[in-house]
Amino acid sequence: MTARCVMVLGTTSGAGKSWLATALCRWYANQGLKVAPFKAQNMSNNARVAAAGEDQGEIGSAQYFQALAARAAPDVRMNPLLLKPEADTHSQVVLLGKVDEALTRLSWRERSARVWPPIAAALDALRAQNDVVVIEGAGSPAEINLMDSDIVNLRVARHAQARCLLVTDIDRGGAFAHLYGTWALLPPEDRERIRGFVLNKFRGDPALLAPAPQQLEDMTGIPTVAVLPMWREHGLPEEDGVFDDRAMGIGQAAKTIAIVAYPRLSNLDEFQSLKSLPGVRLVWSRDPKELEGLNADDWIVLPGSKHTSGDLAWLRAQGLDEAVLRHADRGGAVLGVCGGLQMLGAEMTDPHGIDGEAQGLGLLSLSTVFAADKVVSRCETRFGELTGRWAGLSGLPLRGYEIHHGRTRFVAGVAQADAREVIPGLAWQNAAGNVLGLYVHGLFEEPAALQALLSGTTHDADAVFDGLAQFLERHVDSDLLYALIS
Repeated sequence: MTARCVMVLGTTSGAGKSWLATALCRWYANQGLKVAPFKAQNMSNNARVAAAGEDQGEIGSAQYFQALAARAAPDVRMNPLLLKPEADTHSQVVLLGKVDEALTRLSWRERSARVWPPIAAALDALRAQNDVVVIEGAGSPAEINLMDSDIVNLRVARHAQARCLLVTDIDRGGAFAHLYGTWALLPPEDRERIRGFVLNKFRGDPALLAPAPQQLEDMTGIPTVAVLPMWREHGLPEEDGVFDDRAMGIGQAAKTIAIVAYPRLSNLDEFQSLKSLPGVRLVWSRDPKELEGLNADDWIVLPGSKHTSGDLAWLRAQGLDEAVLRHADRGGAVLGVCGGLQMLGAEMTDPHGIDGEAQGLGLLSLSTVFAADKVVSRCETRFGELTGRWAGLSGLPLRGYEIHHGRTRFVAGVAQADAREVIPGLAWQNAAGNVLGLYVHGLFEEPAALQALLSGTTHDADAVFDGLAQFLERHVDSDLLYALIS
């Protein structure tokens, strides 16, 4: 094994680990080094499709983007274990890109012993093929109730002999207590791995921090190596598992796009480009009053779901179903993506006990059957002819990805609305032209589609990653970054 390993640990979830690891991937890649990201276990319903040997599989979106930042091909070994929550106490387990039903049935602690060998093997393989591996931890390394079954923080750091940065979100308050408490709860040998504290999301005058950083160093022996200012416009999606429900918009809004935020929504990162479009107000809706206030030019989006029938039941319990139907009745645009597409149909059947059976909203004459095997694939296709509010997509290319158990087909007479196939097996539109259902994730990452529908442009991914690396250079001593891999 040749790669040096740099690990980003956090005092809490949402502290900034994913963001900082992505920036480090691009910075080290810009030094001419061969770089790969790694996160042993990720709990998130934000997933992308990556190479799995000769096949394709799922990894967390954060590691997918970190791979692109590192100028590496996304690979399931970069996130060997992905947990996709289906309920508060249950997650689907994806090992090396594939659903593993046996592991899904095991308890948390039983599972750890089974998954560590493939996790370690994946990390070893990446180390053998790269100069630097940038490792992201999960949550906090000081979860003392979980240390005996840890497979993502300290055990990984020891196996990789990683040099670690510990990052905290100072905007939450209590940052110095978070840093000191995390350090104090670590075993002595693991404290030695921490080479610096990072204060993230700082707003104000850095001079006001004194004398706290020096006092903290006096108590721990660890310097505060960076104070990173609050920066919301960096262009990366939110960190895995972190849901940002702030309304977004630039300038006066000509159109509101309301994304229904049900409990198990998934792949929300595909809407990142909508957050910074001039004239567009993006809102995450859980209240039917928000949808009732929309006009016919506004959109409602039903995003992907990790538990379609459960989220549909939640939708009805909130009264959001009636609000969606009324918006469609008055000609407003409605888009369903993946699980959202399934909700727009008339019925869902589940012979294998995958998701649950339910009656859909009936806006499209579609029937979905949940199959035992999951479709996981990249997709490159083209829209046929569309009408009405989605006519601008006619003939445009669509490059994205599919992750779904459902198999959907047109069935005449199962709903009041008709459904016309506009991409074979992947997309349908109603006769009125205002309702569109789509299995492919990534519509708003397609430049031609974004231009046609909203006169907008997507962020150039390389420019975003270079911006992260430049931000890092301004606020972190480059000598420290080199020292982490020396």
